Amino acid sequence: MNDTLALVLAGLAGGLLGAFFFGGLWWTVRKSLASAKPALWVFGSLLLRMGVTMTGFYFVSGGDWRRMLSCLVGFVLARQLVTQLTRLPEENPPRQPQEARHAP
Repeated sequence: MNDTLALVLAGLAGGLLGAFFFGGLWWTVRKSLASAKPALWVFGSLLLRMGVTMTGFYFVSGGDWRRMLSCLVGFVLARQLVTQLTRLPEENPPRQPQEARHAP
């Protein structure tokens, strides 16, 4: 397989792993807020998300540090995307302080 193609595919796989990990984290936080046993949700989700993610990184890298790095870049980009998509809209954005018209 072409090295460039392998790196691109590793980056895409990292993006999918990141979407799973951080999307699952978002879902877990929302679910645990309404749960009677939130610690069970958080701990169970952590084990599942970490297990899937670490296994995915292991298989995607195949022992090659370049594929591991590409996978990590995709993972971090997915974090940014999930953070943007799950952000709540601000109802009252903070006001910018007015500048002083003269020195005190």
